Amino acid sequence: MIFTEWLILFLILQVIHFLGTWKLYKKADRKAWEALIPVYNAVILMKIIGRPWWWVILLFIPVINVIMLPVIWVETIRSFGKNSTNDTIIVIVTLGFYIFYVNYMLDVTHIKDRDLKPRTAAGEWTSSILFAVIAATIVHTYFMQPYTIPTGSLERTLLVGDFLFVSKFHYGARTPMTAVSFPMVHDTIPVLHTKSYTSKPQYPYFRLPGFQKIKRNDIVVFSLPNDTLRFFFDTSNISVYKPIDKKSNYVKRCVGVPGDSLSLVDGYVYINKKQNDLPDRAQVQFSFTGTTNGDRFNLQNLYDRYKIKTNNPGEFGYDNQRFFIKGMTIENAAKFKNHPNVTSIERIITEKGNKESNIFPNNGKVNWNKDNFGPIYIPEAGKTVKMDLKSFSLYRRIIEVYEGSEMGIDNKLTANGNQVLLNGAPIDSYTFKQDYYWMMGDNRHNSEDSRYWGYVPATHIVGKPVFVWFSWDSNAKGLFNKIRWERMFTTVGGSGEPVSYFKYFIILLAGYFIYNQYRKRKKGA
Repeated sequence: MIFTEWLILFLILQVIHFLGTWKLYKKADRKAWEALIPVYNAVILMKIIGRPWWWVILLFIPVINVIMLPVIWVETIRSFGKNSTNDTIIVIVTLGFYIFYVNYMLDVTHIKDRDLKPRTAAGEWTSSILFAVIAATIVHTYFMQPYTIPTGSLERTLLVGDFLFVSKFHYGARTPMTAVSFPMVHDTIPVLHTKSYTSKPQYPYFRLPGFQKIKRNDIVVFSLPNDTLRFFFDTSNISVYKPIDKKSNYVKRCVGVPGDSLSLVDGYVYINKKQNDLPDRAQVQFSFTGTTNGDRFNLQNLYDRYKIKTNNPGEFGYDNQRFFIKGMTIENAAKFKNHPNVTSIERIITEKGNKESNIFPNNGKVNWNKDNFGPIYIPEAGKTVKMDLKSFSLYRRIIEVYEGSEMGIDNKLTANGNQVLLNGAPIDSYTFKQDYYWMMGDNRHNSEDSRYWGYVPATHIVGKPVFVWFSWDSNAKGLFNKIRWERMFTTVGGSGEPVSYFKYFIILLAGYFIYNQYRKRKKGA
């Protein structure tokens, strides 16, 4: 829905509210017209039901407002003496329209200064849980979101099994576009494995101001642009439409920012014809193959000494005297070459000119592959590019989807001979409406990234990983060893080796516990 449609819907809801409550406003010694004035009517209603004025703010926060509406319905009828369980169930089941019946058909009296404390233990628990969910949803949606690293595309900066906190406010929190969804879950309700949202209605896209722009080589969490899976890593091959904010979340390194010209040469990224200078924590990895003298490897030693994963299918294997490794740094490969069992080792590179059909723009008309790619321009908001048959395939999805259907605009880009047409009208240039980014994993042959599905629009940016609070190594032996203690409470950004602040957290936690016990004893004395 576009902004105008939401405005019309908002005004209709104000009329419905007026028709359903104006008599109740009068019985609460207010004026009938006060039930009609947008926002003001909500402030007055809070006074009528004895709730603080700031509840009005919650009614305008996407997702939170869906939780708050049933609360307001229940509080309204209780303020006029309808306290029974049946009344509560009916007003919720009828989506608040039971208030019409109370307004017109019943002779009720407004209860001033009513006791707001729930009358039963169950009611008190429900109230506590409800507002805990609201508080957690606000933090999760607008400030900080937990995230788990599921793949090894950013080894060794982020490891499989890292549990992160992702900041929403660094780049500016994206307000939810999905109006009705289950709180604090993404696209799937856990255990039930069912969709957690309704696709309609949709709020217009809006992002709160951030205090930082995405910089080249930042690690970024974003909504996967081409995601149509029912839920993350779904293997059923059933495609579904997913709103932007319900697409699967990915984490990659932003190697190209708006306005860059990007290319890959033998797996290395070049920006504006200069090799990209990665931060010292980043470790680019490639695939290798080689031969052995026939002796078997000690698999645990391969992981401990060379960080070669041996229990993940497709990342390591050997057949007779030939081995294959997907995901090893040049430095570790040089060390592995000196292994007594290794007789030869070489890096696997897809040579320039050997095209791969699954590489963006996915039309088989460019001789690009995962190691040698481009050059390609990364669009910047307000910048204009020439539109011809070459740029047609590069920017078609941008124009039709990211600046079209996802924004409520019906864009159709076609070609007639050598002429490019936008909605049937010939064009020779196009001006971009938003910024775009190029996301890649450091593990060049073990990362599904922009090389395969193209640009990431600004609307799909989720946030910035800032903190690793826990890390679990499934490759290690023994329960104690599986916890990566040195990674707990470490920052994602910065230079040098990550520093763990876990011990400081334990000290603060112990200090708080001791202080709390001391305060309780002092009160009891």
